[in-house]
Amino acid sequence: MSEIAPPDAARESLPRRLLRMLLTQRIALLVVLIVLVVVWFTVLGSGGYLSAPYDAGYLASTLINAVPLAMLGLAELLVISSGRGGIDLSVGSIVSLAGMTFGFAYGEWGWPLWLAILLAALVGGALGAINGFLVAYLGFPALITTLATYYAYKSLAIVINHQQPIGTAPIQQLFSTARSVQLPVIGEFLPAIPLGIFTFLLPTVVVVWVVLARGSDGRRLYAIGTNDVAAEWSTINVRATRFKAYLLAGVISGLVSVVTVAQFASARPDAGTSGNGMALPAITIAVLGGVAITGGVGRVAGVVLATLLVVWLNAGILLAFVGNTGSQYQLAALGGVLVFAALLNGVAGRRYGGTR
Repeated sequence: MSEIAPPDAARESLPRRLLRMLLTQRIALLVVLIVLVVVWFTVLGSGGYLSAPYDAGYLASTLINAVPLAMLGLAELLVISSGRGGIDLSVGSIVSLAGMTFGFAYGEWGWPLWLAILLAALVGGALGAINGFLVAYLGFPALITTLATYYAYKSLAIVINHQQPIGTAPIQQLFSTARSVQLPVIGEFLPAIPLGIFTFLLPTVVVVWVVLARGSDGRRLYAIGTNDVAAEWSTINVRATRFKAYLLAGVISGLVSVVTVAQFASARPDAGTSGNGMALPAITIAVLGGVAITGGVGRVAGVVLATLLVVWLNAGILLAFVGNTGSQYQLAALGGVLVFAALLNGVAGRRYGGTR
């Protein structure tokens, strides 16, 4: 009797198995890339090729930039996973408009901080709900819809206070909430961590993870993103599920507006739209984190790790290139990362049936 041939995976060489793992396990790939980036810039720093040390203290301080990017990346995870070309180009303008509303409430009207934060979240949710209604119930293409609302929300943020930021004393005092703090017990052995990681990012990560990984809404969202026709036949309310994704993305964007107000010590009408805005980096992070642009695939851990990769890569570039040159190389790196992520998703989908 002839022997049974071993499965293909067992016959693969170690390099091929590693390649398969990196192409199919996005978490593993991101961890490897983060290690490579940190080691590379650390070596450059020790050789005197950087303008300042690329050490643990510097990396910890740059995490302040990870808070809004990771939160908006999670917002994009929700809408992209809903399928049918789901995307939200308006998250940056929602940040600007909700931030101005927060500035009025807390900085000029004298509202308590918790109530002003709640208002920012409600305004963000309302703006996201407009997107969701147009996309889910009226069937407008998400790209065109959110591009239109991007311009509309951006304009409202600019004219609502005659193009002027709000920088009253209560708003300026919020800057203290963007400070770095030491962790209890083990803090003396670690660098200080930005407070926003604990007050805004971690709660958002937990809520989105619970919704997607442990709740029935997450299963419905992945189902409609994979095949909304089949999901509808299985009695899933496709429109309501897709609408909720845009609404929750708006709520997250509203909370990000509070983070940006604290970081700038000012409610700025262009907080989420200045330069290249916040939407494109958030979409890049989502795609790099393994979110399939066709919908139905995406993990919270991937978005968080992709944020760390982008933030620490940008941090190294700023030390390697002094002045405005560094910011331009950051844009080039962001574009390269997006192309890399898209190619990786395509290769993994064709050869191994997608990433996890």
